[in-house]
Amino acid sequence: MTRDPQADGALLSDYDFELPEELIALRPVSPRRSAKLLIAGPEPDPIQDRSVEDLPRALRPGDLLVFNDAKVIPARLAGERLRADGKAQVEATLIERVDPGRWRALARPGKRLAVGDLIRFAAPLGASALTARIEAKGEGGLVTLAFDRVGPDLDVAVGEIGSMPLPPYIASRRAPDARDHRDYQTLFARAEGAVAAPTAALHFDDVLMRALAAAGVRTTTVTLFVGAGTFLPVKVERVDEHKMHSERGMISAEAAEAVAQTRAAGGRVIAVGTTALRLLESAARDAGAVSAWSGSTDLFIRPGFEFRAADGLMTNFHLPKSTLLMLVAAFVGLARMRAIYAHAVREKYRFFSYGDSSLLWRAPPES
Repeated sequence: MTRDPQADGALLSDYDFELPEELIALRPVSPRRSAKLLIAGPEPDPIQDRSVEDLPRALRPGDLLVFNDAKVIPARLAGERLRADGKAQVEATLIERVDPGRWRALARPGKRLAVGDLIRFAAPLGASALTARIEAKGEGGLVTLAFDRVGPDLDVAVGEIGSMPLPPYIASRRAPDARDHRDYQTLFARAEGAVAAPTAALHFDDVLMRALAAAGVRTTTVTLFVGAGTFLPVKVERVDEHKMHSERGMISAEAAEAVAQTRAAGGRVIAVGTTALRLLESAARDAGAVSAWSGSTDLFIRPGFEFRAADGLMTNFHLPKSTLLMLVAAFVGLARMRAIYAHAVREKYRFFSYGDSSLLWRAPPES
């Protein structure tokens, strides 16, 4: 019998939905824990409308929350191309470090740039200018920048000059500002190198963490350096033809042991964010269980994926036709994902990075 591709989420159009523009959050709520929380398990469990501050009561003693501790760098740099035939304004968003002095970046307008061009990035008063030469150029504005500084000196310069790399759906509506340096960073941010925030963890503050500890909920951290590839659109209709960007990550022996102990005691493992989930599942691909791990992953989670590491997923509401929405569909089932998102739109949940959250329980594997 021929399988209907519409039935299993094989097509990009399976992940489309209408989203009113007013539901796109441009700022987080305050306090963060007051954001709305949608809780849903597999059918026929009802969809619940709660608040993030209800999380300690939604979980059980012995459950484990796994956070991504990647720290966002101010990766968006504004500058000008220096060439004998004239200058041109350029913006570059750093996406992947190649070595101590080189980064891959998304530049715009990319058509104005050529290999060998020199870019001078604007510096604040009291800071010396930072320059970079375009060493290589790819498609879609992808360039390799060789800077005039290396290592910690380059990091300091980027920190002085750069702005927070807000997602396009926010940056297209307002400019980044000083408040975003605080808002677009999680409570757990420690390992510098991400160019996008693990936004599910933005809802957590000290008050909520104390309440979770008092409720017997355990926590641990892993590291996945989120890249700008998370914002790139899927351009193929058959989703299995899409190529995921690779991201670096690591799971410590202590984090792996926390997962193992939770499993042994009958607790549930809840990934806080799609990045934490992808990293846990990457580490569990070979052994079937999470162990200490370090490397790069381009794992593409979509319907049909066999989960081995996580029982629950806490995540914000994602863009139509995105790989993140495909991950949610894999976790709860395609039909259930559609019902959840229809409910979220109807109940006016706030969407995307600064929006509201959901706590999803994994659908059992098909027999």
